[in-house]
Amino acid sequence: MKAYIMTDLEGVAGVINPRDYIYWDSRYYETAKSLLTAEVNAAISALKEEGADDIWVADGHGYGGIQLLELDPAARYLRGFPDPWPFALDSSFDVMLHVGQHAKAGTPKAHIPHTGSHNVIDLRINDISVGEFGQIAMCACELGVMPIFGSGDLAFTKEAEALIPGIETVWVKEGLKEGSGDECTTEEYEARNWEAIHFHPTVARKRIYDGVKRAVKRWKEDPASFHPIHLEPPYVFVCEYRPNAGKRAVTVTKRNDKSIIDLLNGK
Repeated sequence: MKAYIMTDLEGVAGVINPRDYIYWDSRYYETAKSLLTAEVNAAISALKEEGADDIWVADGHGYGGIQLLELDPAARYLRGFPDPWPFALDSSFDVMLHVGQHAKAGTPKAHIPHTGSHNVIDLRINDISVGEFGQIAMCACELGVMPIFGSGDLAFTKEAEALIPGIETVWVKEGLKEGSGDECTTEEYEARNWEAIHFHPTVARKRIYDGVKRAVKRWKEDPASFHPIHLEPPYVFVCEYRPNAGKRAVTVTKRNDKSIIDLLNGK
């Protein structure tokens, strides 16, 4: 079994806020990377026990989120991608998993939600509102790769379950801020959604390990219990941006008649 793990930093237990944890110059940035890597290692352990013999870990955080020296050596580390989408994922993979994922922009009671950046209000593909998870999940389904697992904050897990019925999810923290924040500027939105209740990191890792075990066992025994996204062309992308640095809000629209992957890459 060949498995692809997409990772991000904001959905990890113990990653508290953007200012202190997610940027290259944040005072706890290296700690955040270690927290993510430990969660990924929990997923890798479960994959190995369930027979995965080729595991790739994609470092999907903008500044980098994986501590390579702490990563389970059974996995291969992927950073630097031939095209932004789908980040070297291809049809040779059997399954895709997400660790450390956050909810899409505008999600109530989410922790550090955003879509690509804090500048986005909403992104839709064929009128389906999606975040970072939804975009690559659509790419995976186009390639015939099944998204079977996702971990992050509680709001993200609900988002994933709505897009991919049957996906196994595990939440490791719960955002508390009500409302969408659609009225915010980029700077206001970045500072808006820091309130959350976290599981202790060791508890989060056990939850992820158990969740991946359940997901892989079910995928092997009953693959039809996972339901991929199916969209018909043409594929239309609409992204609404916030006011930012004195610039007014704008909406960008793109279309592709053949491929969601090409659509996301602006082809």
